[in-house]
Amino acid sequence: MTTRRSRKTSPSTDPADELQRLLGYRFTQPELLALALTHRSHTYEARHGAPAVILPAHPDQRDQRNPPGTDNEQLEFLGDSILGLVVTEALYREFPKSSEGELTRLRSILVSRARMAEVGAELGLGEQLLLGKSADQNGGRKKPALLANAAEAVIAAVYLDAGAKGLKAVRGIVDRYLLATDLDVMRAALAGDDGHGALRDHKTVLQERVQASGLGRLRYIDTAQTGPAHQRRFSVEAQLEGETGTRVLAAAEGSNKKEAQQRAAELALAQWEANGLPARPPKAPKGEA
Repeated sequence: MTTRRSRKTSPSTDPADELQRLLGYRFTQPELLALALTHRSHTYEARHGAPAVILPAHPDQRDQRNPPGTDNEQLEFLGDSILGLVVTEALYREFPKSSEGELTRLRSILVSRARMAEVGAELGLGEQLLLGKSADQNGGRKKPALLANAAEAVIAAVYLDAGAKGLKAVRGIVDRYLLATDLDVMRAALAGDDGHGALRDHKTVLQERVQASGLGRLRYIDTAQTGPAHQRRFSVEAQLEGETGTRVLAAAEGSNKKEAQQRAAELALAQWEANGLPARPPKAPKGEA
C-alpha cells in the first residue's frame, strides 16, 4: 500500500512552483511543463471551439487529434519509455537474483496505469491540467487515465529540460514516488510462495475474477491503430459478454496489442465496482457444492 503525501499549499502558492517543489526539480524551460499539462481536449477546443452540446465522451476522448507537439501526447509517449528504463534499471540492481519473469511483473506493477494515476494525484496534476470544457465537465481531472498520462508527460518534460542530467533527475522522482513506497512490499511478495500471487499480471487476475463471478465471457477487442509504423499505437477494449448483452469494462492503448490488453485489464480491475459489478463472487446457495 502506498503512502499519500500531503501537499502543503496556500491561496498565494503558485501551482507551478508547488509542482516543481514536489518534483524536487525546477524547470529552466517552463513551456515544457506547460505542454506536459496540456490535454488534447484543450488544444482541440482552442482550434475548433467547444461543442454546442456536451455529451459523455468516449474514454479519454480518443477522437480528438491535434498536430504533434500541441498537446502532451508525444511527451506521454517519451515519458512511458523513460519511466520503463529507469524502473527496470532500479529493479535490476535491487533484485539481482530475481528471474526475468519476476522482474517483468514487478516492473508492470510500478509503471501500471493505476500506480501512475496515484503519482499524478500525489503531484496534484488533476488541478493543473489544461482541459477542454467537455473533458472537464465529464470529470477528466479525476480520471485515472488522464492522471497517469500527465504523470508520464511530466517525467518526459523533466528529462528533456535537464539535458545531460535528465536520467538523474527522473531517478530522483522515481525513487521518491515509486521505489520508496513499493520496494518493501515487493521484497515481501518475493519472499515466499504466497507472495508470488501478488505478482500475477492484470489479464490473469481479471480473467480469474470474471470466471469466479460467473458473469460471462471476457474478450479483448481491437478498436483502432494509429500513428506511423515506427510509433504505432494500438487501442483495445476489454469487453464482458453476458446473457444480457456485451458491456465495455475498460478501454486502453499501448505500443503493442499485449501492452494495450494489459492496460485495459488493469483499468477494468480498478473500475470493477464502479461498473456495478460485484465486489466478491456470488455465494452458491446452501446445499450446492
